[in-house]
Amino acid sequence: MLPGPFQVARALAATRLLDAPDLDDALEVLHRNPVANAFVATRVEAVGLDPWRLGGEMWGWFDEDGRLASLCYAGANLVLVEAGPEAVRAFAERARRQGRRCSSIVGPAEATAALWALLERSWGPARDVRAHQPLMATTAPSAEVTPDPLVRRVLRNEVDTLMPACVAMFTEEVGISPLAGDGGLLYQARVAELVASGRSFARFGEDGEVVFKAEIGAVTAGACQIQGVWVAPEHRGKGLSETGMAAVLDIALREVAPVVSLYVNDFNLRARAAYRRVGFAEVGAFMSVLF
Repeated sequence: MLPGPFQVARALAATRLLDAPDLDDALEVLHRNPVANAFVATRVEAVGLDPWRLGGEMWGWFDEDGRLASLCYAGANLVLVEAGPEAVRAFAERARRQGRRCSSIVGPAEATAALWALLERSWGPARDVRAHQPLMATTAPSAEVTPDPLVRRVLRNEVDTLMPACVAMFTEEVGISPLAGDGGLLYQARVAELVASGRSFARFGEDGEVVFKAEIGAVTAGACQIQGVWVAPEHRGKGLSETGMAAVLDIALREVAPVVSLYVNDFNLRARAAYRRVGFAEVGAFMSVLF
């Protein structure tokens, strides 16, 4: 059932665009769940709430006492943060009125499902809906899998060698090439940024090709998130994803954050089993709506 005019007006009145004076309150909301909120928190901790630097707007929802209670990052992705039913309805109405500008909706499964139910009529159809993506985390090195000693940080002069593996991973995972649209300029810049910051890892084969790769994408003081895990097709089935992940996990815990997380498609049973063997356990679930 769609909300009536009174409910819509009340919902919109409880939301507004956040700016610099709201930063401390926004960080308090983000830090309630460092693992689930890592993607948004890493951006806000780095650049604050200025839309130009943030790469999108940050909307806030305020409770009846006027306290900031929930967030919605509206950039290339639309991401809910600590959003209950009332906040979801308010953010959905704001998003509907603005129109779709994002390429995906990503976030905690329950809230994201409720948001999509309100937006699907005006924003749909989606190219793909991944309703349940287990969120996994660990605070300890692998007790079962020996880290691959050949996995190391990718060097700046190896970006061109790494790029084909990154493109292959993205295309397999998302279903479209990251080189579409702008020719891949933004994607290449992001890959280079991760390499330059020491957050891209790989094992290279005897001929210099990438055999395994992964990145640490989101990084906050409380948690970090591994992404882009990929093994070259001709090397799959050899356990390289497990030993490679164990190596990246060791580095992440030692040098980056006390909690390491990732999320995975529920239908990827092989990857889920590999991550569990490395030591990751499910702590929640995400949902993604891809356009």
